[in-house]
Amino acid sequence: MGSSPSSYAPKTIYLNVDGKIQKVVFSRHCSPCDIKELLCSSSNIPRNSAIMMVDPEGAMVSIDPTMPPNSPNTLYKVVPLSTGQLGEKEDMFQNVLSQVAEQFSRAFRINELKTEVTNRLAMLEKRVELEGLKVVEIEKCKNDLKKLRDEMTSRVGGRVNCPCKYNFSDDGKKLTPRRDVPSYPKYTLSQETIEALKKPTFDVWHWEHNEMLSCLEYMYHDLGLVREFNMNPITLKRWLLGIQENYRSNPFHNFRHCFCVSQMMYGMINLCNLQEKMTLTDMGILMTAAVCHDLDHPGYNNTYQINARTELAVRYNDISPLENHHCAVAFQILCLPECNIFANVDIEAFKQIRQAIITLILATDMARHGEILESFKQKVDSFDYANEEHVTCLKMVLIKCCDISNEVRPTEVAEPWVDCLLEEYFMQSDREKCEGLPVAPFMDRDKVTKPTAQIGFIKFVLIPMFETVMKLYPQIEEIMVQPLRDSRDHYEELKQIDDAMTEGSSLVIKFKSK
Repeated sequence: MGSSPSSYAPKTIYLNVDGKIQKVVFSRHCSPCDIKELLCSSSNIPRNSAIMMVDPEGAMVSIDPTMPPNSPNTLYKVVPLSTGQLGEKEDMFQNVLSQVAEQFSRAFRINELKTEVTNRLAMLEKRVELEGLKVVEIEKCKNDLKKLRDEMTSRVGGRVNCPCKYNFSDDGKKLTPRRDVPSYPKYTLSQETIEALKKPTFDVWHWEHNEMLSCLEYMYHDLGLVREFNMNPITLKRWLLGIQENYRSNPFHNFRHCFCVSQMMYGMINLCNLQEKMTLTDMGILMTAAVCHDLDHPGYNNTYQINARTELAVRYNDISPLENHHCAVAFQILCLPECNIFANVDIEAFKQIRQAIITLILATDMARHGEILESFKQKVDSFDYANEEHVTCLKMVLIKCCDISNEVRPTEVAEPWVDCLLEEYFMQSDREKCEGLPVAPFMDRDKVTKPTAQIGFIKFVLIPMFETVMKLYPQIEEIMVQPLRDSRDHYEELKQIDDAMTEGSSLVIKFKSK
């Protein structure tokens, strides 16, 4: 990949300066003005002097990057032009002409520069990949890449954007490629962290974005997905950065939620020993769908999209508009060559992976919850891992479990998520009231409390689904199902306290009124 090293070799010419041989080396990409200044300096002639260069036979030699090379036996000579040869006006005219020629040269070499820089970046990336263990070399490559970006900016007038972009109507959010080697620090995870990552009790609140990116990167390596799909490790880094940048700063549906769901998926893969029962391709589909499942979530749910007749609802005909949008953004990121972690997978295999990821992300629409769970219940008692339909249904249920799994975690980890979700709900209901749209009671700040929001959801959605999965994987009862039962009891106690306080307040009001 990339062009040959010779295309970047500097050019060398030899001059006769006062009877001595003077060697001059310059880049093939220097401008004629730069070369003239270099020749003046080498020949002890004042800068900006009008000069010409002749060969041993007295023939003039053009002063530009394409000049023919010579040897110490055929020396060129730089000759200053006298005032008689070139008047002041002609000198000024010549300089202006040179600058115009240089500008035209740059203008018409944009495509050549783009190809050249792309090829050189590819070569340097390959060096990073092949010499990944050589820290000094990696740092040198990063510096080279930075210089190349600066060079591209100065020559072409800014980074050239990939034509593959997505504009969201609300705020013009765009996908942009990252040609640089990702700069987030690579954290060395402790053994304690590595073990904690595999458990549903993992505390997701203690980590910065860069640390979460490193954890996700570790999961892909640890599960053997980098090897299975022949991923370029640099591409994996870029893809993860692209994912992070395309999650919005919503109270709930943000990059931390993405990490939370992905970590729970990684935990369930380990807890249920899914590697022994399913293929590595299935593992890659589960993890990638979890990472991408809420990309570019605007913070307003499907009900709002449909009632408000937003662009997304119109585009997807009111059918899971958000989930369809998450899929679209996920594959627009994968369309960028520098972010395509499946670039080395053959076309037919990629089609199947793409369809499977889309199926899982669409399954996270809670409007389909009853349909999907009922289908799984019909299969679970006679589950067959050799049956593709059974395995697909299981994967849909697994991503649903991970998507709404916060209450599985310890109370101190789970409860802040309830506050985040209610904040996002209240933002939506406030907007719905302003726009005259229907407001769901469980999202109305005037009607819902934390206990009332959680009790029904835990009793009628979470526990039935996890208990069904428990039939297939009994080992989840202690670490996942029992915490849900404890959480239900916790919120029921809180509700009793709230009810008692409300009743007490009512009695006080009645007593005062008498």
